[in-house]
Amino acid sequence: MRAPRSGLFRPALVLVGTLALVLGATPLSAQYFGRNKVEYDDFKFSVLKTEHFDVYFYPTERAAASQAGRMAERWYARYSQLLGYKLRGRQPLILYASHPEFEQTNAIAGELGEGTGGVTEVLKRRIVLPLGGSLAQTDHVIGHELVHAFQYDITGQGLGVNFRLPGAARLPLWFIEGMAEYLSIGPVDPNTAMWLRDAAEHHKLPSMRQLYDPRYFPYRYGQAFWAFLAGRYGESIVGDVLRKAGRTGDAELTLAQVTGVKADSLVKEWHHEIEAAYQPVRQVTHVPQTYGRLLVGGDKRPGLNVAPALSPDGNGLAFFSQRGLFSIDLYLANARTGEVTHRIIETALDPHYQSLEFINSSGAWDAAGKRLAFGAVVNGKAVLSVLDVASHRTERDIPVPDVGEIFNPTWSPDGRSIAFAALAQGFSDLFRYDLVANRLERLTNDAYADFEPAWSPDGREIAFVTDRFSTNLEELRYGNYELALLDAQTGAIRRLAAFADAKNINPQWTPDGRSLYFVSDRNGISNVYRIEVASGRLSQVTNLYTGASGITELSPALSVAQQSGRLVYGLYEASGYSLYAIDSAQTLAGGPLAEPAAGVNAAALPPLQRLSTTLVAALHDPETGLPADSAFLVRPYSANLSLDFVTQPSLAVGADRFGTYVGGGVGMYWSDMLGNHNLVTALQANGGFKDISALLAYQNLSHRWNWGLAAQQVPYYSGAYGIGSGTVCTPQCEPAYIEQVRLFRQTNRELDLMTAYPFSSAARVEFSAGIDNVSFDTQIETQAISQIDGFLLYDSLTSGPSFSDINLGIANAAFVYDNAFFGATSPILGQRYRLEVSPATGTLTWVNLLADYRRYFMPVRPFTIAARIMHYGRYGSGAEDYRLTPLYLGYPSLVRGYDIGSFSTAECPQSTGACPAFDRLLGSRLFVGNLELRFPLLGVLGLGNGYYGAFPIEAALFADGGVAYCQGGKASFCSGDNKPVYSAGAALRINVFGYAVGEIDFVRPFQRPDKGWYVELSLTPGF
Repeated sequence: MRAPRSGLFRPALVLVGTLALVLGATPLSAQYFGRNKVEYDDFKFSVLKTEHFDVYFYPTERAAASQAGRMAERWYARYSQLLGYKLRGRQPLILYASHPEFEQTNAIAGELGEGTGGVTEVLKRRIVLPLGGSLAQTDHVIGHELVHAFQYDITGQGLGVNFRLPGAARLPLWFIEGMAEYLSIGPVDPNTAMWLRDAAEHHKLPSMRQLYDPRYFPYRYGQAFWAFLAGRYGESIVGDVLRKAGRTGDAELTLAQVTGVKADSLVKEWHHEIEAAYQPVRQVTHVPQTYGRLLVGGDKRPGLNVAPALSPDGNGLAFFSQRGLFSIDLYLANARTGEVTHRIIETALDPHYQSLEFINSSGAWDAAGKRLAFGAVVNGKAVLSVLDVASHRTERDIPVPDVGEIFNPTWSPDGRSIAFAALAQGFSDLFRYDLVANRLERLTNDAYADFEPAWSPDGREIAFVTDRFSTNLEELRYGNYELALLDAQTGAIRRLAAFADAKNINPQWTPDGRSLYFVSDRNGISNVYRIEVASGRLSQVTNLYTGASGITELSPALSVAQQSGRLVYGLYEASGYSLYAIDSAQTLAGGPLAEPAAGVNAAALPPLQRLSTTLVAALHDPETGLPADSAFLVRPYSANLSLDFVTQPSLAVGADRFGTYVGGGVGMYWSDMLGNHNLVTALQANGGFKDISALLAYQNLSHRWNWGLAAQQVPYYSGAYGIGSGTVCTPQCEPAYIEQVRLFRQTNRELDLMTAYPFSSAARVEFSAGIDNVSFDTQIETQAISQIDGFLLYDSLTSGPSFSDINLGIANAAFVYDNAFFGATSPILGQRYRLEVSPATGTLTWVNLLADYRRYFMPVRPFTIAARIMHYGRYGSGAEDYRLTPLYLGYPSLVRGYDIGSFSTAECPQSTGACPAFDRLLGSRLFVGNLELRFPLLGVLGLGNGYYGAFPIEAALFADGGVAYCQGGKASFCSGDNKPVYSAGAALRINVFGYAVGEIDFVRPFQRPDKGWYVELSLTPGF
């Protein structure tokens, strides 16, 4: 429960419509709990203007921004031709030099996960993304996100005063994201083809209904389905279906109308094409057990086990895994047995590491096998972390200046230096850090992609992956990823030719330093190969059906022990990632290069015979639409506010015994392009000035100290009705019925200044100060009706007695910590607490004190024990003033079984009007304790897959207790006996489509002997 800030008067009527909508749209005040988005950096943005785009960038990414502007224009030319449409207005494109900096953006509300490569938001149609490690990766993300901009605009998005939600927002993810992947990648994609082969092998190709299930990754399966549709019916189907589905909001109906075939039948045809296309591939490839043994995962428990790193003796294996279910952590396993021995770093509850770079990086052991190095992000900055393996303690977090992210460290054989790839100024380059001299050296410095370094056993060379040998920077024509060798002394780079028309990544030296293992998708499938450095002779180690892979097509998936020679690789199987070991010297030596399946491109997405190749031709044409000149106009960024949206205006006319009234309201939401400055204006009128609800609020998020101002007026209404009889003289006297209606109005006016400072994603301080004015007035309407003939004798409207105004100066200071992992309906791991003091002075003087501590731990998965202890109270001379609303203990979010709506007159038998069972729940101070055992009901029953099973329903057994009391007992609401109340029962919580959490309690309140067990309903997440 969050108590009202000033503690004044429980409102009788909640604001409706416009004002409530606008207040819910922006975080004008700090949350009670919740993680923090931390602004570690102050970015100084400029705007680069191309023909159709405004590209927002800051100085460190200036060169990359010019390239991105050219990429965007080329994509614009492709899509406007393919979709037959040109965007209305200029298209914003906001760039960040790395993912940790992207996570600080305010253009997108909320947290941005490590796997989010870009976002196109709906209010201003902004595309926001971090630059990738290579030009090709950045180009793809821009192309993907620009599809969303076209989708929004084509399906009816309006901007500013004309804002309306585009039809695309109502369409499923497989439709929207799959289309974006298809148009930006095309129908040839080894990574997506690998997913399809695996799903076909395990008979898990998704049905039409299952395409809506997020467990079937919409990017991969959506791309594949669109590739099928466009291949069968031609590329024009993409634009046709998008336009029609944007109007109807029904993807399946639209597909049936456009193709003449029901959606379910289309999916069955798609399945048939997949199975037919890949059956020849199955016949010429082998299962992973042909080459070695399973270490971690397998088709029975695949999970996510990636980025292997073998110790030099081959006995230890570090890897990233989601074995803990709630985060991807760093684990240590025995590479001989596969037994997972330790979780070295846990990120779900430890806010120290924002990222372990598990998508693009792996760890590296030193030559002694005692230390493990890995790239990480701490306090928004890239660090090179060195871990003592025996103690599992971090020896050093080495900050690396001017670098956004660090990937794939590799130790020199003497242990003095670590080489690594890093993202700097938006480009991927190689660096070397001297651990003794604490000196950083940049080994490459250009726009080419250089990554995945591996130091040779003799220390003379560093093998790495690059696109420099075949990329044309002027034409933005991207070459294949190839192997290269860098001289550790001179810095000279030479090409190590492997497969010219394929990717060649993840080089790992053999112990003798004469050969390199690497991963290539030479035949459309990622496999392990071997190349002799001196002769260039190639051999093939594996010939797999799915592929050797990490999370993405460029993720590290291979490791070799530098003493024993053992090799571990990652395999995609059963919709997960497993780790396999190869020990046989004969297998490790490799064999002849395998021939591909006759007439089949294993990387192609079915159908293999396509009706149209328009998209393929466009994707392979680097010149059309590409601006020849990169000298674009650049202007300083100006933080001008523009209108995001206007809420639906409302208007109402009515009449009652107090007269005729006209009411209505409207709200407007404004922000600048970067989302750093936000303004909310709202007005709701219900008559005269005293009946106006108004809000003006400003929020500044441009620095780490967030601050805001708010001014508002809100009237609250309550009433009373009475009837009696008497004699009325008008001027003749006669008996009459007398009705009296009292309308009480309380008007709150506030002016507040708020600020907050986040120490980390988990901890923050909050401060606020302001002035409050509360005024009161009473209107009394009295009617007299003749008891003789029923005529109205008189009707008067007068002002009645009311309280004098209350004027207060208020302040607030709070410390908040929250590292809890929130499940679908409640927190299930971690802890959160809030310590708050809120003094008020003026007409009344008191201090609110709040201490709220909550802890969640999981002794046996998936059962969570949740505990809370909380105190909230008012202290001081005015703490129990009769004008203050008493604190109430019986809310379902505090002590269940005592909800105000559950009491009946039978529980309040006293003729004095007192109700002991209810009165003991009122006071100026509360103590609350809760204990709960939570578990996912369907998951425990085995109904469905995953933690929650088929649907997110949480069951709980609970015990609640609390006491409400007063310091002096003088206030009218302090008539209770101040005895504790307790309850126990069972609860079910259901996440209602992400909008709310509904709770059903079967509860027994022990201090209500006449009540017994009953059902209580509420809309509240678990504490």
